[in-house]
Amino acid sequence: MTRKLLIVGAAIAALSVAACGQKSDETKGAATPAEQAATPDANPSATVPTPSDETKAATFVEKAAATDMYEIEAAKVAAKRSTNAQVKKFAAMMEKAHTKTTEDLKAAIAASGAALTPPTALPADLQDKLDDLNKADDKDFDKTYADDQVDVHQAALNLMQRYAQDGDTAAIKAFAAATAPAVQEHLNEAEGLKKGFDKAD
Repeated sequence: MTRKLLIVGAAIAALSVAACGQKSDETKGAATPAEQAATPDANPSATVPTPSDETKAATFVEKAAATDMYEIEAAKVAAKRSTNAQVKKFAAMMEKAHTKTTEDLKAAIAASGAALTPPTALPADLQDKLDDLNKADDKDFDKTYADDQVDVHQAALNLMQRYAQDGDTAAIKAFAAATAPAVQEHLNEAEGLKKGFDKAD
């Protein structure tokens, strides 16, 4: 009799432990938002862009696309207004290069699966810069263009490097990493143009 009681008692204990284990597993499955944020890799769906990932990616896409738009428009202005062969050559290269990066960015967005749309108009700061370029005196045009190219490419390089390092939308992060070296080359060439005009002063 005592032995039977012991067996029944052990069985009940085992069931209780199993039930507790099951309950704790269920509780574990329902992690709090803070826990999920702290351990995103533990979540199998972490590879799908989350709203916060997309917000970060959206900011990058907006700035990268705006830079491309500005570069293409500024290059067209330089092609019309500059009388300097080096500036004209650089502008033609910028129009071609930034048309390509626009297409590459669109492909990266498509590959990411994120619901992102590049802007279709320049932000106020770059529109102002473009307006000032259009208004520049003929004698100051080439220097103004070169100065702007250094500023815009430095900002673009910072943007690409930062997202390549800290971005959390894989396809767009890969785009940033692949584009940064070309932006660095453009910056170097723009700095060369700028130095030439600075010396002339």
